[in-house]
Amino acid sequence: MRRIYLDNSATSFPKPPAVAEAMANFARQCGASAGRGAYAEARACGEILATCRQRIARLINAESPQTIVFTLNCSHGLNIVIHGLLNAASPKAHAITTALDHNSVLRPFNALAAAGFIEPTFLPCDGRTGLVDVDDLRRAIRPDTRLIAVAHASNVTGTLQPVAQIAAVARRAGVPLLVDAAQSAGHVPIDVQAWGADFVAFPGHKGLLGPLGTGVLYIRPGADTALPTMHEGGTGTVSELAVQPESMPDKYEVGSHNAIGIAGLSEGVAWLLERGVENVRNESLAHCRRFLCRLADVPALTVFGPSAEELEYRTDVFSIRLAHHAPYALANLLESRFGILTRPGLHCAPLAHRTIGTYPEGTTRLSFGPFTTAADVDLAVEAIQAVGS
Repeated sequence: MRRIYLDNSATSFPKPPAVAEAMANFARQCGASAGRGAYAEARACGEILATCRQRIARLINAESPQTIVFTLNCSHGLNIVIHGLLNAASPKAHAITTALDHNSVLRPFNALAAAGFIEPTFLPCDGRTGLVDVDDLRRAIRPDTRLIAVAHASNVTGTLQPVAQIAAVARRAGVPLLVDAAQSAGHVPIDVQAWGADFVAFPGHKGLLGPLGTGVLYIRPGADTALPTMHEGGTGTVSELAVQPESMPDKYEVGSHNAIGIAGLSEGVAWLLERGVENVRNESLAHCRRFLCRLADVPALTVFGPSAEELEYRTDVFSIRLAHHAPYALANLLESRFGILTRPGLHCAPLAHRTIGTYPEGTTRLSFGPFTTAADVDLAVEAIQAVGS
């Protein structure tokens, strides 16, 4: 049976062939650590890192490659900002996020609240579309608000939040904005300068088509001055300093890089630059429309998130519930009978499921990627129709 991978929200698959080739070449021919030697292989590793930074900066329209910090994954980047700005805040600070955010934000917020460092606000979202009301955000900001964190795209409903509007509200209030772009980077065009966000975190292994264990934190020029480091250590530069360098991106990159992973990530980003994220988005919208319209008449099926008439507010992430089929049972049926790979459950976003009324069982999630075809979409639709008939 053909296997149809529809779990790109967890990690993208397949990757462009050049990703694996670059990693294999690094392992066979380079193997060095950037900044840890004056020999050719160490210099070559440094060039790989520099090229990847340049490509990512171009992809998101960053001011310079020095705004790009390599992280272990998106959660790592989010924690650098959340704990850096809010740890041991005195007096207790106020911080805002939304009910559609991921545990990568919710859990650090809850940990800091339990430690007595912050008072969090979890903004409600519309139960049907998942959209946050920007006026609710404006009213929630207080004089002691120190951070606003928002997921650009929901990993449950596919909802795209109006980040530019949110950033404008945050900027007028003088509050830093952290955007979790885990589900949008590589899927939809991102222009960090147009957004005006202070921090944007995203993984390398999802929409950027790189390997697991890679991630990125964009830091707007000047925003680093208010963000203390949470880790210190070797950088391979200015070793005579007794403290962590203040220069970017060394300030937040501690120890040897995951250079083999970054070599692969660089090729994933190169593939996106050549294809064009706008083209990826247009094809994704066609798949979204096809999926939603063809499932519109399936009895007892609920597809959560923005409708086919509201595609400007969604990505190709779909949570579904089918009457008389628990999420895990439906996922098992889709795999065993049709070879379709999905993810059931709460998707590390319990408040999102409370918002859409699917807690505690969750949903069955299908998520497309740039290698998903119209034929794959059709097979998924036919499988759901068959199970639901």
